[in-house]
Amino acid sequence: MPAHILGIGTAVPTPVLPQTAVRDLFLAQPGVERLTARLIGAAFDQSAIDTRHTVLAELAEHSAEPSAFLDADTRQVLSPLTGTRNDVYRREAPPLFERAARDALARADVEASAITHVVTASCTGFYAPGPDYRLVRDLGLRTTVERDHLGFVGCAAAFPALRQAARICAADPNAVVLVVCGEICSIHLRASADPEQIVASAVFADGAAAAVVSAQPSLDAPSLELEGFATALTSEGEDDMRWIIGDDGFEMTLTAEVPRIVGREVRDALAPILSRSGHVDRWLVHPGGRRILDRFEAALELPADALELSRDVLRRFGNMSSATVLFIMARMLEDPALADGSRAIGVAFGPGLTVESALLTARVPAAAGVETAAAGVDAVGADDPVELEREPEPVAVR
Repeated sequence: MPAHILGIGTAVPTPVLPQTAVRDLFLAQPGVERLTARLIGAAFDQSAIDTRHTVLAELAEHSAEPSAFLDADTRQVLSPLTGTRNDVYRREAPPLFERAARDALARADVEASAITHVVTASCTGFYAPGPDYRLVRDLGLRTTVERDHLGFVGCAAAFPALRQAARICAADPNAVVLVVCGEICSIHLRASADPEQIVASAVFADGAAAAVVSAQPSLDAPSLELEGFATALTSEGEDDMRWIIGDDGFEMTLTAEVPRIVGREVRDALAPILSRSGHVDRWLVHPGGRRILDRFEAALELPADALELSRDVLRRFGNMSSATVLFIMARMLEDPALADGSRAIGVAFGPGLTVESALLTARVPAAAGVETAAAGVDAVGADDPVELEREPEPVAVR
């Protein structure tokens, strides 16, 4: 019996970082040489990102408050130790996870008391008892709820987490699984002349997303049937996408080879899932960066608007690591034009280079389709285009 995503919730911190303002902050750092300045300008201006969200309010606005990340007087970006960064993760990650989870439960119309399993994923911090434990406490779940946590899987973690949920539902048709992916990437930003660190500072952001998964489809609202998953390793990329723990935070390696590897190898990596899909109506691709989307689009010979949802999420929120692809899936699930039987392939890329993918089919009950269409007409007018402007729930930074 296939599993179904009944609802997807999202959350971002309240502080917003305009991309141009962050660019100017890094350009103003002491000792920035001409070549470094050119690299910073290119990385930020060509990122296809307008705004990102962060738990570090001091990056978003001038503040006289002491900060381990930014000198209030000089606006110099500081480099706190890993322990200091992780302290921020321990404080800020739980409310972000909770807000996304509550949003997902509300959208799925599922009570917290119905949850039987929790699967969490995160790669930007560690603590125990961790996010899975905190969700049980913060949501008031039963203390007998079974928990799994996927740590340090990277940007591709949403699909292994959903795969775990699907397997739980296959083993227990009465299971209702809460999947939550949350990342606090901004605590690992740093000023650097290293091109790879400059790129990381230009694209990564904070956010969380959650999905409620059940063996039973919704009878009165759209759901996404999880038909299958696939994993592949590219022939190279182990040294081109890495995520390691250093003394001054977690260090991302994201070389210029990554988009080229994606372009060369993604078709073969997706061959197993493509052979099962038949037609593909929508592509839900993790926007690791603009060039990755460009190379993916070219390799699969997709039309220019095929990755519109991915590009929109990248433009408005940046790369939130594991949570990002769930933001994209949420927009598909809530699209008033979603038709029963529509097929989508979700794809995300992780260290290695690892390609994780999933085949999803929309299940739209007849009554839900009529109600959704009517709601769409009321909201935008019968002849107006439908714009997917779903806003995630902001989380106040304490």
